[in-house]
Amino acid sequence: MSHQAILLINLGTPDAPDAPAVRRYLAEFLGDPRVVELPRLLWLPILHGIILNTRPAKSAAKYATIWTLEGSPLKVHTERQAKLVKGLLGERGRKDLLIDWAMRYGNPSIPAVLDRLVAAGADDILILPLYPQWAGSTTGSTEDAVAAWSRRRASPPAIRWIEAFPTDPGYIGALAASVREHWAAHGRGDKLVMSFHGIPQRSVDRGDPYADQCRATAQALAAALNLPPDQWLATFQSRFGAAKWLQPYTQPTLEALARSGTKSVDVICPGFPSDCLETLEEIAMECREAFLHAGGEAFHYIPCLNERPDWISALTDLCLSRLGD
Repeated sequence: MSHQAILLINLGTPDAPDAPAVRRYLAEFLGDPRVVELPRLLWLPILHGIILNTRPAKSAAKYATIWTLEGSPLKVHTERQAKLVKGLLGERGRKDLLIDWAMRYGNPSIPAVLDRLVAAGADDILILPLYPQWAGSTTGSTEDAVAAWSRRRASPPAIRWIEAFPTDPGYIGALAASVREHWAAHGRGDKLVMSFHGIPQRSVDRGDPYADQCRATAQALAAALNLPPDQWLATFQSRFGAAKWLQPYTQPTLEALARSGTKSVDVICPGFPSDCLETLEEIAMECREAFLHAGGEAFHYIPCLNERPDWISALTDLCLSRLGD
């Protein structure tokens, strides 16, 4: 009899908001050829000679502003989501399913958790990377890590994937409901800005579907909210390095909106199902300050889906549909 399991995977986080932990995390993250697509002979001396000596302290200070008593927000939310999906699957009569979670970089690692699932009897594992839109640097890298683990085993389990869900009705419905609830509680801004994590433009030019999937998510959310084109826009954040990345860039766009007379904005990050450094610090702090400094009057950040019941239900539905139940 087959023993099925579900593994939720997120990007990762340092173990602590200090420079040594951030250095370990960045070395693994920025050392991935999927993340920085430069020749190794060129990139690794820059990474180890410059970046890992200068960036960890700055990044640690940013992590410290969002760290909770339970730890990194990304880790806390991912763990809670796995527990809640397990509970909902149990309510739906699937207590037989093993549920776990892992991080692509940092802990708990993908190989360690896969080993644990196999030791518990799993021979059919459904993997759901918690990235609604597929990119080589996120889902592609996760697929690489799982494939490498499988190659090391004499008899690997069957692996299934949910590779992306950019317009999944449950996911879009949960996003739309979160926006409506925010509007009901705080009023409605002049524009809704949907900020997605950026990737280099050259990745898209080489065929990465990420940009198209982000725009599909944005269009679906705008349609669910009945927003006309002049009331929303999609932007891209977290640019790294000097290369051209997906545009328009989030912070410059917010500054331009403020300078052109937009008084209030609502900002949501539909590519992040869990709040993390890029949403809580970069958007809710840095971009808020930039918008207000440029002349804006009200900046509202709409939190990620995190543990919303409608999102947990959507996640559970996604898993069950792929398992054929």
